[in-house]
Amino acid sequence: MKTLLLLRHAKSSWDDGNLADFDRPLNSRGRRDAPRLGRLLAQHELTPDLVVTSAARRAATTAELVALAAEYGGDIQYSNELYLADPETFLDVARDTADAVTRLMLVGHNPGIEELVTDLAGREERMPTAALACFRLSIARWRELNDETAAELLHLWRPKEL
Repeated sequence: MKTLLLLRHAKSSWDDGNLADFDRPLNSRGRRDAPRLGRLLAQHELTPDLVVTSAARRAATTAELVALAAEYGGDIQYSNELYLADPETFLDVARDTADAVTRLMLVGHNPGIEELVTDLAGREERMPTAALACFRLSIARWRELNDETAAELLHLWRPKEL
């Protein structure tokens, strides 16, 4: 069994209209919510073995703040592929994960992350900013993951519900 954590980046700032979308930082709410999610992961003993994040500033900062609060001890992998990725790209990144990794956290953007959560859950699920979904996957190796993999949604945390 593998555990897949899917995290949408925390709330970003639109204050500087001159910034490219890729470079937008977190706003104060985002900087507050991300560590809360990290502490939540630690409390539920769900600290990931590997964190892979979109290289976009808001996603990377979210991943860093969550990882720090969750006491994640590994390196964070930054992926340009996960910037505005579709569900299949998220699955491709997961399939490339080493089998020694039991809990994988992917950090990305909507609409792709929400579509993937909906696909895996088998029902529509909202993924507002800083929402975190935790799935148990019935696979032994990451390369076995596909859109027909049996996935059980164990938790779906949304910041406003915490």
